[in-house]
This record gives sequence, structure tokens and C-alpha cells, in this order.
Amino acid sequence: MNIWEIATNYYQYFLRGTRTTILISLLTVFCGSILGCLIAFMRLSKFKPLEKFASIYITVIRGTPMLVQLYIVYYQLDFISYPTGTLFGVDLERALPCIIALSINSSAYVAEIIRAGIQAVDKGQMEGARSCGMTNAQAMRYVVMPQAVKNILPAIGNEFVTMVKETSIIQYLGIGDLMYNNGIVVTSTYNPLPCYYISAIIYLALNIILGKGLNIFEGRLRKSER
Repeated sequence: MNIWEIATNYYQYFLRGTRTTILISLLTVFCGSILGCLIAFMRLSKFKPLEKFASIYITVIRGTPMLVQLYIVYYQLDFISYPTGTLFGVDLERALPCIIALSINSSAYVAEIIRAGIQAVDKGQMEGARSCGMTNAQAMRYVVMPQAVKNILPAIGNEFVTMVKETSIIQYLGIGDLMYNNGIVVTSTYNPLPCYYISAIIYLALNIILGKGLNIFEGRLRKSER
């Protein structure tokens, strides 16, 4: 079977896998960004225990393979009773440990991106805001962070694109993502190369759409500053 025949006869598998990949990626990006913000502010904290914890957390997560982290979370947290049922066809009991592991991994990289973006803002901005009577929190919210967003947005976009591709490892835990369903089609057709071409095209399309969306958002952000 050629690539067109496989795409026509087995399109439902690729669509089902794409749906799962998109859902897992969105949840991972959302949770990873929130946790990453928290870790970044801990890393910038003047309270030494928090700063040390965040530093160790980032070092450990960035220094170990994501697949190892996935297995550790899946087996180490097996005492947690995850909700059963499905969400848009995704088995929650199997998917939630994957989302937790991927979010933890993403948060370490997001934290460093946010920390670097904040520190790239001139210190005089914070001092000027404080001299106007703002508190630290107000100065960070209204003066520093709007400028830091310009620095971190491209790198955050790259992290999101990377995460879409890295969700492919959840196939090893039996989650029906794009690569898992790709494997089903390969087994059915005994013709792996066209199947991988189709999956590659789908991943490429997802990341192009995501990249275009980020470019549009960045463009609007620049216009709003003028």
C-alpha cells in the first residue's frame, strides 16, 4: 500500500491519535507553564531554602531523560487513585500520570526561560517603579513582567513546539496518541515508512499552526506597545 492508500483507509487512526496528542499537549503546556512560573519566582526568591530547592529541582529535571521521569511518575505514584473514564476519548487513568510527568519536565525549562527573561530587564526599571511608590509585587506586575514577556515569548514558543513532539513518548504507557495509532497502522499494513511519513506530516502541520499563532500573538503584542 502506498502513502495515499494508507492515509485514505486508516485516516481514522491518525485523526484519533492527533486528537489525543493535541489534548495532552494543551494540558501539559498549561500545567507546565503554571508550575514553571512558580519555580521561576522561587528561583529568584531571596529566601535561600526556596531558591535552593528551585535550583536543585531544575538541575535534576533537566539532567535526567524525560522517559525515565515518565516511568518514575507512573510507577512511583501508583498509590494515587486517578479518576476513571474518558475525556474526548482519552483514558484519564492512564493519561493523567503522563500529563503530570510531562508538566514537571516542561516546568523546569519554562522556569529558566522566565527567570532569564525577568533578569534581562534593566534593574533600573524596578528601582524606578519603587521610587514611584509601588510595592515589589506591583512593580513586578506592571513594569517588569510586561517587558520580560517580550524576552521570553520566542523561547516559550519553542518550548511549546518541542512539547508537542515530545508527547510521542507516552505511547510506551499505552496512551493512544499519534505514534501509538501509527504503530497500529504499521502492524496492519506491514509497511512502516508511509505511516511514519504521514505522522511526520501531521506533527509538522501542528507545529506550523502553533508557530503561526505565536507569531500573530507576538505581532499584536508589539502593536499594542506603540
